[in-house]
Amino acid sequence: MTSGALLHAFRRGAWHPSLDTAPLPGDTAVRLALVPELVVAADRSRWDTVAPALPAAPDDRRALLLAALDAFEDGVLDIGGLGPQSGAGFRAALWRTAGIPPSLTDRWCGMLRAALTERPPPAHDGALALVALPGNTFTCLAAVLDQVERSAAVWVRPSRREPLSAARLVAALLRAGWPAERIALYPTVQGALPGLIRRTDRQVVFGGSGLARSVTALPGLTLHGPGRGCALVPARMSADRAVEWLVPLIAADAGRFCSNVRTVVCAGPAEPLAARLAAALDALDPVSLPLTVSREPGAAHRATRSVAERMRPGDRLLTRRPPVVAGPDGAPCATPHLVLVGDGPEDPPEHPLIGHEVPFPFAAVVRASERDAARIAAGSLFVYEPPQPAARRRTP
Repeated sequence: MTSGALLHAFRRGAWHPSLDTAPLPGDTAVRLALVPELVVAADRSRWDTVAPALPAAPDDRRALLLAALDAFEDGVLDIGGLGPQSGAGFRAALWRTAGIPPSLTDRWCGMLRAALTERPPPAHDGALALVALPGNTFTCLAAVLDQVERSAAVWVRPSRREPLSAARLVAALLRAGWPAERIALYPTVQGALPGLIRRTDRQVVFGGSGLARSVTALPGLTLHGPGRGCALVPARMSADRAVEWLVPLIAADAGRFCSNVRTVVCAGPAEPLAARLAAALDALDPVSLPLTVSREPGAAHRATRSVAERMRPGDRLLTRRPPVVAGPDGAPCATPHLVLVGDGPEDPPEHPLIGHEVPFPFAAVVRASERDAARIAAGSLFVYEPPQPAARRRTP
C-alpha cells in the first residue's frame, strides 16, 4: 500500500476521489475519500432514474459470491486509489492500519465463507439496500453478501477506522461479475448516516448504543447494537471446567465481537472461578488466541481506563498484566482484563461493568441471584449456558 495514497469511494459505477478526506489510523498516511450527503441525495435520485433500464442482476448470485470471496481472500484486486492489492498486501494493510494480525484475517475470511454457505439463498427483490459497517471486525461483511444476494443494489458505508476490507470486497464483487451500477462504497462522516438510511429502501446498520439512540426506526431497518454477551455459570459446575468453557468465549477474535462474553454470572461463589479465570487470561497463548494492537493514538489506554473508571468500591481487577503492553511491533496492545464485582452490589444488573464492551478481551464476574441473573440475561443479546456450544441469541 503506497504511503500517502487516497482510498476512493465507489459510486455511479466507478471509483471516485473526493476533496473531503479523513486519515486512516496507522503510519501509512493513507486517507479516505468521504462522500458528502448532498452527493448521496443526488445519487439516489439518479438511481431511481437509471435503475429500470439497467441489465438484470445475475441469477446465480451464490456462485458469484463464492467467486468474489475467492478473490477477496487471495486475489490481486484493483482498489480505487490504492492500485493492485494482493491477499498478502491486504493482510499487511490491515495490520498497519487496524492492528489486525494476519492470523485473525485468515480466520475471519473463513467465517465469512461459512456464513454464506450455511444459509439458504434468499429470494430476490428490487430494494436498494444499505449496509453500514462497524470497525471492530470485517466479518460483518457477511451482511453485504446477504444483501447482494437478495437486493437490486447495495450501498456499503464502511467504518472510517477500517474501510479497507469493505473496499476490497467491492473490488472482489466487481471482479466476479457483479454489475458496477449495483454496488457502491460510501465513506461518510458519522452525521451523514441518517441521510443514507433515509435514502435507501432497506438498511442493515451495525453500531453501539450511541448509534442505536441516534437513528430513526424505519420498517426496513435492522440495527445490530451492542451484544452485551453473558455466560450463566451454574453452581454445580467445577471451576476448571468453567474456565475451559469461558476463556474462548471471552478472548476469541481478540475480544472484538459483539458476541464475546462480557459478563460471567455465577449462581455460586464467584471468587474461586474468577481467580482461575484471571490466571488463564493472563496466560493466553498469542498463537491460538491472538490479540490486536491499536493504531489510533491513545485508544488502547482510553479503552482500558473505561474499565477502571467503572469499577466501584469492593470491585477487584484480578488479571495481573499491565493494562497496556507493547505489541509485536511496539504498538500499544490492551491486555485481557477480568474484574470481580464486589460482594453484594445492591443491584448487580445495573453495575456499570455489566455488559461493558471494549475492543479487547474483558469480562466482569458477578455472583447473582436467580432473579438478577435473569435480568442480566434479558439485557444481553448473546446468552451462553453450558454445555451448549453457541449462544442463545435473544430476539431484541
